[in-house]
Amino acid sequence: MPEQPSAEYPVVIVGGGWAGLATAVELCAHQVPVILLESARQLGGRARSIRSGDMIVDNGQHLVIGAYRSLLSLMEQVGIDLQQVFLRLPLTLRLFQGNKPSLYLKAPCLPAPWHLLGAIVFATGLSPGDRLKALRFGRKLSTLRITSNGDISVQALLHSETQSPAIISRLWEPLCIATLNTPVAEASARIFVRVLKETFLGLRKHSDLLIPKKELSDLLPRPCAEYLELNKARVEMGQRVTDLSINDSGVQAVSVRRRTINASHVVLATPHVISRRLMSRHKLLQEVSANLAGLGNEPITTLYLQYTPKTRLSGPVLGFEGGLSQWVFDRRVCNQPGLMAIVISARGNHENMPDDELTDRVAAELAVSFPDWPAHTRSLLIREKRATFCSRAGVDRIRPANSTPVPGLWLAGDYTATGLPATLESAVRSGVKSAQAILATL
Repeated sequence: MPEQPSAEYPVVIVGGGWAGLATAVELCAHQVPVILLESARQLGGRARSIRSGDMIVDNGQHLVIGAYRSLLSLMEQVGIDLQQVFLRLPLTLRLFQGNKPSLYLKAPCLPAPWHLLGAIVFATGLSPGDRLKALRFGRKLSTLRITSNGDISVQALLHSETQSPAIISRLWEPLCIATLNTPVAEASARIFVRVLKETFLGLRKHSDLLIPKKELSDLLPRPCAEYLELNKARVEMGQRVTDLSINDSGVQAVSVRRRTINASHVVLATPHVISRRLMSRHKLLQEVSANLAGLGNEPITTLYLQYTPKTRLSGPVLGFEGGLSQWVFDRRVCNQPGLMAIVISARGNHENMPDDELTDRVAAELAVSFPDWPAHTRSLLIREKRATFCSRAGVDRIRPANSTPVPGLWLAGDYTATGLPATLESAVRSGVKSAQAILATL
């Protein structure tokens, strides 16, 4: 078995994204020696801030919900005041089609599940029949069980529950794409139902929307780095792990350039593509590597458009139906007045558009919806081609556990078997579980 953690044989965490940070914090809280190695020059992985000229933005606009219990607990653990960093709102969905509102749904101040009942009953943009069908589906959620072998697409599930095309396009499809980042015709009904249950069937506050008031790097990565430093963990930036040293007794070390770092345990908290690359040459890890290769990837595109400071939305976030734009966030919340973040999730025709054409198309859509807005003065387009794994039907069958066939080698990441899609919560939950599994072996 691997050595016990010590200064000479610490736990080495490969990757400083949100899963790796969660793993490191949990281990440090139990006085376990940790070295965290990050290949980039900043922490945060696929959820970080970037600078473009004099503007600091996020590499993708994120929305937190009250059901993200692992994430919110981690933030409090490293000393973050949640009221200071989030604008908290009750569940609210506003959708536009062109320049006309197509859906407005807001949860009243009632305990769960009555808040959801009230939101659907008083929603505008849905026919009485559609509201009744949505209520029937919501009532069935608590008893709905979908096995990994019996998984079907979200579209097939909604059709089997007699949801109409109107309510699918205005309610369920936007929710599916926003949470699973996978087209509704392919997305996993098992994962979607899990999301709906955690969001709507628990406490009322679990469905709240938490809009970050700070850039992503200030939201968690920097506070985590400060916590790790205070707890004597080593965090090394610009350190790309190129190989794993494994023998019959388990993992022994990692290689970084010409350096070898001994380890009692190694946690691969890298994207699944990188984890597969590191594991694929080891015989015991061939099956895990093959499963990781089958997870696939889905993109997320974020376009930032800067308007005059007085330009604003009627709320912090709006959804759009029938165009390229899916969600628009008003960055006024982050003290960036006039800056809009437009999110396009999953695959689509936009992937093949040149940057200028895509920017012009989205700006034209916003001009139709908001004819009083002036022209934008600058833009920044960010394409994350491998933003998430593909949450397609049946994918839970190949998502790996935190443990691996090699003693002392662990996986942490949103792609592991958390039951959730590739979200910040899934990443943090996986990191905490990985750390707890290590602690259980000590």
